[in-house]
Amino acid sequence: MQVYFDDRLVPHVFAKNDADLYFMQGYITAKYRLWQMEIQTHDAAGRLSEIAGEKTLEKDKLTRRIGMPWSAEAAEEYIKKDEFSRNLIEAYCKGVNAYIQQLSPKDYPFEYKLLNYEPEEWKPIKVALLLKNMANMLSVYEYDIENANFISKFGEAEYRKLYPDWVQDEEPIVPSGTPWVQPLSAKELSTSEHRTSLSAMAHITKPDEITGSNNWAVSGSKTKSGKPILCNDPHLKLSLPAIWYEMHLVSPNMNVYGATLPGSPAVISGFNDSIAWGVTNAGRDVRDWYTIQFKDDSRNEYQYNGQWVKSEKRIEKHYVRGKGVVEDEVIYTRFGPVVFDKNFGQASSTQNLAMKWTAHIPSNEFKTFYLFNCGKNYDDYIEALNHYTCPAQNFVFAARSGDIAIKEQGRFPIRNKATEQGKFLSQGNSAVDEWVDFIPNEANPTSKNPARGFVSSANQHPTDSTYPYYYPGVGVYENYRNRVINQLLADNNAIDADFMKKMQDNNFNLQAKEALPVMLSLLDSSKINSAFYPVLEQLRQWDCYNNPNSLAASFYEQWWTTLYDWLWDEMSDPLYPMKKPGAYMTLKTLQNDTASQFFDVKATRPKENIHDCVTLTFNLMVENLTAKYGSLESVPVWSLFKDTRVEHLSQQPALSALHVMNGGNRGIINATNSTHGPSWRMIVDFGDMKGYVVYPGGQSGNPGSAYYTNMVDTWAKGAYYTANFIKTPEEMGGKKLFSTTYKP
Repeated sequence: MQVYFDDRLVPHVFAKNDADLYFMQGYITAKYRLWQMEIQTHDAAGRLSEIAGEKTLEKDKLTRRIGMPWSAEAAEEYIKKDEFSRNLIEAYCKGVNAYIQQLSPKDYPFEYKLLNYEPEEWKPIKVALLLKNMANMLSVYEYDIENANFISKFGEAEYRKLYPDWVQDEEPIVPSGTPWVQPLSAKELSTSEHRTSLSAMAHITKPDEITGSNNWAVSGSKTKSGKPILCNDPHLKLSLPAIWYEMHLVSPNMNVYGATLPGSPAVISGFNDSIAWGVTNAGRDVRDWYTIQFKDDSRNEYQYNGQWVKSEKRIEKHYVRGKGVVEDEVIYTRFGPVVFDKNFGQASSTQNLAMKWTAHIPSNEFKTFYLFNCGKNYDDYIEALNHYTCPAQNFVFAARSGDIAIKEQGRFPIRNKATEQGKFLSQGNSAVDEWVDFIPNEANPTSKNPARGFVSSANQHPTDSTYPYYYPGVGVYENYRNRVINQLLADNNAIDADFMKKMQDNNFNLQAKEALPVMLSLLDSSKINSAFYPVLEQLRQWDCYNNPNSLAASFYEQWWTTLYDWLWDEMSDPLYPMKKPGAYMTLKTLQNDTASQFFDVKATRPKENIHDCVTLTFNLMVENLTAKYGSLESVPVWSLFKDTRVEHLSQQPALSALHVMNGGNRGIINATNSTHGPSWRMIVDFGDMKGYVVYPGGQSGNPGSAYYTNMVDTWAKGAYYTANFIKTPEEMGGKKLFSTTYKP
């Protein structure tokens, strides 16, 4: 094996076979990211309390109650049955352990010393845990509990008004008019009317709305070179060490470059000399909640289809630092683990809520990424996706030969449209809401070489309403970034990498462009303090770009947030969680429902009309900004107002990159807010076979290293590095050789 590091500390690994390659990938990743790898697997296993003590116990309990380690164990056993995958994952683990074994305590990353513990042996279960952790981060787009609570409090008519499955301005990932594979019809689903609409106190924290992503690919018909270009920028929480670790891996089977997930083998988003691929979150609902009725307090049996069925019990032992062992009994049903019950959360003594999740299905996502890494064409791309289960993702694809495509992939239950299965709390005492079957892979939404010359996704609806399989679309899908992306790609030809760089950093705010005129038209200027007129004029003159130096963007964000919170304040009861309508339906309410019951502040001002609501929130916005900053003249421009930070996983300021100067926001292509944003930007141009990449961090996890945050400013400015994508070690031009001595 030969390993070279370039001037950004990116490793280029050359090996004689795949096992050697992954051994060295594991070794090098551990060398620079060991603590990050391990703290994330402790998190995914519900074991943080072993390190941090009692303060993380409730978090750990929830992690285990949703079945994270249980499903990882099942995945590990499933992968073991595939000798090919097992051998490569074990080679990776051996590489990690080879690095760990040469360390003495004085050599441990400083976080181990600070927290007074030591690294564990790396095993395949940890790889499975990392993949389940990613599934958990990206598949919590279900609102069964929240929807049930809303109907219980406000009624079904109001729910239908605020949470439609489809809206007017949809631009689905798969263009309308695309023919669909005929649906399965062998099994008839029940259409009996039912809905469990009890108010539920249980709650799982949902991800930030910006946790999404962009990807697109354009065909040669729209590029200067006549060859495809592919782009990807997944939006996740900005963290240090960075979520991704950049690598270049070469063996006789592959020459692949891109972003790897520390602790797991293969490249996740990247390219080789034949194909490129990237991911965005699909946002599909792959978790359902079921109400369980136990026979008695022993919880040994639960009701199902008129019978009492035996439950299974799993005792979760939490080793809590400074306290000892805390046991938690988790009940498992045919639907999955009972997450909320009398022993956990804020559930009442009669509430028992079980969760069914596609991540509980044994799967081998590693094989998907391995096959991508050595793929050559569209058929290889489709074959790779056939091994992928969860989290549901939109996989964009481009081939040097000319093909472009996009496919939404995951295991999706066939749902009953008549009962809106999966949208509300489901009944666990019968088979009426049981998952009967899954949508076949070939029927998952896909588009290959469309006539418009591009494919794209930005977390919008995958299809229009003609798709033959029902899926809930309540308040999940993005309504703005996708339309801007599609318009830019449709309006431009002779596209090159420079165009794509500017596009990924585009700060146009379509949400503001559509909402601000409505807000201004509803404003009663006679009720505005004359001292506030300069703010009003700033907003009237604003071009709706959230550029770093825009002051109007700061005013708009504060006004919109104030108006939004004022409008939906009735949904803020912490005991009964509800999902507030998104920006799109909020605007439609302002435009079309002037008599809405929500145009008030329940606690203090019960009689406002829409004009009062908009005007009062404008005044309140200016008053709050003046109070916070001392004067209107001191209100900061957008980059300072937003104040993006890339935090160390410990959230310690001294270990973080603070006050990052950039533009963007949620709903904007450059989807960067204070804590979330593009975690990896990649552009692959098959015209000159070059890749352009950047991410907000650095290759090293050591805060004392020059390579800890060295790419943050480059990322913030919308600049890129050219990937050093080569075929042989000799092309490195005399760069430093790392090692040729370690063998699996």
